[in-house]
Order: sequence, then structure tokens, then C-alpha cells
Amino acid sequence: MSTVDYTFTSEAAQETADEAVRPTDLESVRPLPRISVHAFCESEAMLRAMERCGQDRRMAKVSLKISSASIAAAANMFASAPTPNLLILETSTEPRGIMEELAPLAEVCDPSTKVIIVGRYNDIPLYRELIRNGISEYMVGPVGMAEVLNAMAAIFVDPEAEPLGRSVAFIGAKGGAGSSTVAHNCAFDISSLFQTEVILADLDLPYGTANIDFDQDPPQGISEAIYAPDRLDEVFLDRLLTKCSEHLSLLAAPSMLDRAYDLERGSFQPVLEVLQRSAPVTVLDVPHAWSEWTRTLLSEVDELIITAVPDLANLRNAKNMLDALKKLRPNDKPPHLVLNQVGMPKRPEIAPADFCDPLGVEPVAIIPFDAQLFGTAANSGRMIAEMDKKSPTAETFSQIAHLVTGRATVKKPKKAGLGKMLGLLGRK
Repeated sequence: MSTVDYTFTSEAAQETADEAVRPTDLESVRPLPRISVHAFCESEAMLRAMERCGQDRRMAKVSLKISSASIAAAANMFASAPTPNLLILETSTEPRGIMEELAPLAEVCDPSTKVIIVGRYNDIPLYRELIRNGISEYMVGPVGMAEVLNAMAAIFVDPEAEPLGRSVAFIGAKGGAGSSTVAHNCAFDISSLFQTEVILADLDLPYGTANIDFDQDPPQGISEAIYAPDRLDEVFLDRLLTKCSEHLSLLAAPSMLDRAYDLERGSFQPVLEVLQRSAPVTVLDVPHAWSEWTRTLLSEVDELIITAVPDLANLRNAKNMLDALKKLRPNDKPPHLVLNQVGMPKRPEIAPADFCDPLGVEPVAIIPFDAQLFGTAANSGRMIAEMDKKSPTAETFSQIAHLVTGRATVKKPKKAGLGKMLGLLGRK
């Protein structure tokens, strides 16, 4: 005899489930394809959960509609309209009445439409009957947005598909903060330390420096990919890449001013999709700008690193960026912060602790000012690890590389050879 556990969930429990979203709950969820979804919600909590789903970066391609209505209302609506790719239906009906409630909808529902039902009763026989009758998933409330996203991904993301590569974006809190230098060194370290294929994409079309930093002069690069999206595939991309080392390839910026680079919101999206299919790790060197395309790009990447110099303008900009990105990426962990050029002689600066306190984040790395090391590396087209693999700064870049690829967690900032310097700064 089957055991039936009739468990009714309260609104308070539903609200708790909706709010308790951890970034780790969504780490394995891949972006959903271009599908149409219509959710019919009976409770305010379910409505909020679906709204939060709609704000998540993994739903960027999904056409989502949310209605505060019942299954009966859905049946009435689709009697004269085509059904979407996925229906999400919330119901408070007792198990013995759910099949009868679904019958009118089944008569008008397209056979290819998938259906997820969110009920209030934990009933194993009901679950089996629903699955047997073609329902894709039955979820027992309370459900949060992470559970809904995982259920959608289980239906529409092919488990046999090639895994998407990890995308890591670097951006400076202010021009001259050294974000590009950090990005280039981290890309080199990821490729050399882990012997994995990495593509470095320089997105600063007019002023990019990746080709200089790696002593390359490619005839083609990222502009060809952006302005010919209809030709873009793995084969075309391979022709645009320049080999920098055994496992590192560069998609260089033209770094010319022969045209205006007025890019639209989704200009880089096709490029990013192909890059993620082409290599396990893609490092994006994003220029210090705030436009529709940068906002869109930063909202969609897997990891985000902000590089800042410890002065007041960088502090203001970093605070604004962190606040804006929290809204753009509500279900992801905050961006990582790297403090760069710390301890420049004769320059007044904000102590690292005082800089980070109003931001509410700890730096994952503190890189000291070293004009000799970085200047020599830049002028010779080499990375820090190539100049001095055992230097504290090289170790810091190695730690960042481990962190952004998910191979390590930095619990406290790495102070790359600061030594007495931080002590002197603290007494200023």
C-alpha cells in the first residue's frame, strides 16, 4: 500500500523558500535556449519566485509571461491562442481533483508543450500519475526560483550537449586601474598552470592593448566577428584567433580609430556564445565604459572581477558598479575585487581596509605598485610569470587564476610582497 503524505505548505514557508536563494544553487544551471514560457501563479509567493526567475541572467533568451491566474484561466486563454514551449501551473487543488482540473487544458494544449505543476501536496501516487500522463515535472511547494530554474534546465538543456566554457570578465573601476594587465596575466596563468585552452578576447576595440602585451600583430580579430555575425561559427572564429602560447589564443582588438565603434546591446552575445563552445575558459577584457552592451555582457558572464586603485574616484565608481551589478545579477555572488597599484610613492591613497569597508566586500588580491616589474614586462611583451615566476606578484596572479576557475577559494587577500608597505600606509 502506498503512503500518501498530504502536506499543506503555508505562505510563510513559501516566502522563506523564495528568499533563500544561494548562488551555489545555480552554479550548474546552464543558460536556457530561446523558448517561450507562461507561468500561472495562484499565490503571491509563487508570483515573486517567477519574477525572480525572469531577472536571472540564465533566462536572457527566454520569453517569459507571468499571470496571476488559475489552471482554469489557462485553459480559457489557450482555447483561442497557441500554447508556449513550457507551461508552469500552480494549483492548491487536492490530489484527487488535479487530473480533473487539468482535463480542459489538456484538450487545448499543443502536444509539444511541456508542463510543470507546482502543487501543495506531497503525494507519490499523484506524481506517478502525472508523469504517466505526460506532465514533465511535479514540484511540491514551497518552491524557490532556484528550484524552478533547475526544473526548466532539466527539461530544455540537453545533458549530452558539450559543456559550455567558463566566461570570466575583467573591468576597471576607473580608466588606468590596470584591469587589462590583470586580465592578461590571469588568462596566461590559467592556460599555463592548468594546461587548458583559454581564449582572451580584447573588447576594447579602439584602444585595446592585448596585442601589445603579448607582442602580436594579427591582421584580423574581434571586429570581424562582431560585424559578421551571420558568418560566425567555430571554424570562422578559429581563423580570427592568434596563438600566444601553447594553450592561449587571442581574439585581438583592431586598436584603430578608422571608424566609430557604436555597438548595440547584443553585439557581443553571438561572439560570447561561440567562444564558450570553443574553449573551456574565455577571459574577457572589458573596457571601462557603461553602455548597453557592457551592461548586458557583465550581466551574463560566469565570473566578474573589478580592478580598482585605492583612491576616492575608484572607491565611488566601485561602489556604484557593485550596486548596479547586484541588481543586474541578483542571484549570483558579488564580483571579486582586486586592489591594484597599492603603495605608489608620494601618492596619497586610501588604506585597503578603509577602501573596502564601505563596499562590503573583501579584496581577493592586493597588488603593490611596481613600475620596474610591470613596465619591463609590458615593454618586452611578456607576462609577470614569464619575467619572474617565483615573485610574490606572480603568485598573486596564480591565486586569482585558481579563484576565477573555481579551483580555489581565497579566504583573505593575497598581499603580493607588500611587507612593511602596508604598515606604513596604515600609519598615514
